Amino acid sequence: MYISLSDRSGGKRGKPQGNGTALATEVPFRLSPVILWLGIVSMVTDVSSESVTAILPLYVTGFLGLTTIAFGFIDGINQGASAIVRIAAGWAADRSGHPKRIALAGYGLSMLARIGFLFAGGFWAIAAIVTGDRIGKGIRTAPRDALISVSAQPEHLARSFGVHRMLDNIGAAAGPLIAFFVLLMIPNGFSTVFVVSLAFAVIGVAVLALVVPDIRAQGLKNPEGRDGKRLFALSWRHFKEPGLGKLLIAAGLLGLVTIGDGFIYLVLQARDSFAVQWFPLLFVGTNVVFLALAIPLGRLADRVGKVPVFVGGHLALLATYLLAAAPFGGLWGTVGCLILLGAFYAATDGVLAALASQLTPPGKLATGIASAQTVVALSRMAASAGFGVLWYAVGAPTAMVVAGGLLACAVVAVAVILRNARPSVGQDVGSEA
Repeated sequence: MYISLSDRSGGKRGKPQGNGTALATEVPFRLSPVILWLGIVSMVTDVSSESVTAILPLYVTGFLGLTTIAFGFIDGINQGASAIVRIAAGWAADRSGHPKRIALAGYGLSMLARIGFLFAGGFWAIAAIVTGDRIGKGIRTAPRDALISVSAQPEHLARSFGVHRMLDNIGAAAGPLIAFFVLLMIPNGFSTVFVVSLAFAVIGVAVLALVVPDIRAQGLKNPEGRDGKRLFALSWRHFKEPGLGKLLIAAGLLGLVTIGDGFIYLVLQARDSFAVQWFPLLFVGTNVVFLALAIPLGRLADRVGKVPVFVGGHLALLATYLLAAAPFGGLWGTVGCLILLGAFYAATDGVLAALASQLTPPGKLATGIASAQTVVALSRMAASAGFGVLWYAVGAPTAMVVAGGLLACAVVAVAVILRNARPSVGQDVGSEA
């Protein structure tokens, strides 16, 4: 099956009446087994990736003895390398009509990169491994989200993404916990963490290859057919497409003022002076909130509109910035930041993919999702670099306040930009989708 942009009505479907009118009725939510299995694949893969992410700063700067500048470069790769291939992978999924095959290639590349961690011992080796892992992520994400889109009930699209993101973030929370306990029991047991990471990556690839069906979806078939020779690439004309272009501009504006989680955690650690070994647990706290709110906020987006929930998520991020910049802190201040940051991700991650799938022209579903994800990845990479310079120039609290002011302006602008965003056919996504 594939999704028609005109039949998405926020969880309601018209029931024909005798006079020819339609009465909106609630459509029961049914989770597709495809989405469930994709969620499990993402869950175990996130255990693999986040267990490494949580220890990478300590491994690079402490165990390997590299500088924070070196780690900053590696973290920049971690933020933006996936953007290199996202659109090409989405186009390949659209062109072939087999998104599972493209997604499997991406998961497989990330799995192979995990092997490299067992042997890497220097900056260039680590940088190459992280690049390979993030390119694998860039390959798999849009085809996977396209599979979710074509497998979900049109009336519960954002909720279906919420279920997937909830399972994904169970793994994102479990990965740092596993790494924390490994290092607690085995001092400098980084190699053990890498072995555990590889094992979970293998499980994820096996589940995807053996259990998830190879859906050949009409909605992903490029209408130009196999004779089309032009690869769909992000260009100015896509910004001018109704709906999708507005979303790309909005996502880029917000991405430019969305700083990396690591900076927020570093601000909290510097302000409250808690022990460094507890640092990985900040990742756990954010992801626990994310997984708790992913389904409720996805359901809310289907009912009241995806644009209001998406914009509201960035208001939660704004509150995070301001709370982190406050001179007072303590345990509850830190917990408040983690709750707000988790709410931001729950209200934006899956909802952005759902919005992109609605606003994408027919036949280019995976490519449209990839375009939105590429804009976000590149703009956030720039935001992290810019915030690092700003922090160095004016200090952490002032930098957070400046970032908050810019984010507030961006939220107002995006609310105006997306107010009348529409798909190529169908309804106003700002009010109903």
